[in-house]
Amino acid sequence: MSKKHDAIFDDVLSGLDAPAPQAERTGARFLKRSTTIGERMSGEVQEKTLHLVDPARCRMWARHNRDYALLSEENCRDLIDGLKAQGQQEFPAIVRRVDEEEHDFEVICGARRHYAVSWLRAHNYPQFRYLIEVRDLTDEEAFRLADIENRDREDISDYERAVDYAQAIKLYYGGRQKDMAERLEVSPPWLSRYLVLAKMPDQILDAYASRRDIKERHARALKPLLAQPEQATAVLEEAAYLAKGQGRAAAGQGGYVEAAEVFRRLTAAARPKAKPAKVQTGTTYSRSRGERGITVKKRGNEVQLTFDADLSASSLRGAFENYLKAQKE
Repeated sequence: MSKKHDAIFDDVLSGLDAPAPQAERTGARFLKRSTTIGERMSGEVQEKTLHLVDPARCRMWARHNRDYALLSEENCRDLIDGLKAQGQQEFPAIVRRVDEEEHDFEVICGARRHYAVSWLRAHNYPQFRYLIEVRDLTDEEAFRLADIENRDREDISDYERAVDYAQAIKLYYGGRQKDMAERLEVSPPWLSRYLVLAKMPDQILDAYASRRDIKERHARALKPLLAQPEQATAVLEEAAYLAKGQGRAAAGQGGYVEAAEVFRRLTAAARPKAKPAKVQTGTTYSRSRGERGITVKKRGNEVQLTFDADLSASSLRGAFENYLKAQKE
């Protein structure tokens, strides 16, 4: 026999003594395949088709909860470096199809991934493509999906989230905060705090170097101050002063005021200014005009008398008698 035939013969013989394991393996493969088919038919397992596309063929959804204009190489550096290290995008963006000449898709979730891939393609990494999953979503479903994906991400600012919620409550929930909270599975008070932030006056927002810097807790503390006319005037005046400084910093003249300091100064402006203590000079009584005497000061229900230590007894007695006469008049 040839070596090939010997190998086949040995393989056949080796299986004669132990057929059970082979049968078990065959049965296991059949069972696994049957289980997989059953899971697909029952809906327990869903297969998704992903696409690699040119990011230029994708545009942001008009109601995307991230401000794409605020994305930069700096705040996307972690993602850019991660894509370079992995050689590909690991998690797909969620998109919808659009029928436009310049775009095929609009991005519901995945703005930072879109920016990072676009940046890499423009900086000597043309092999990168944008990984997407296409879904058929209503606007309300798209809003909730984007919110769920980004709710716990720190790179979405409080203000971006607040504006997104303020628009959504009008567009999808008829202004009903309770209905929106139920759909998002959050408490009404939690949602209310972001809606308060969305209503902050532009003067307050401009006091910060970036609107991304203002926090939900800042708005919560400022709201009652802005509700009082006198306090509101003081806060808005300080905000206008800060805004001018931030504008000069943006023009390269000086540094920005940090968010924590902005908040401290705005709240401090609402505190009542301490009134200067009245200097009580008192009233002086003397025995005769031009002569030294005693000075009388009132402190609440008390009267304080002061005089020079070397004042003679007769001068002191005469001054005190004139004081008593004045009290009777």
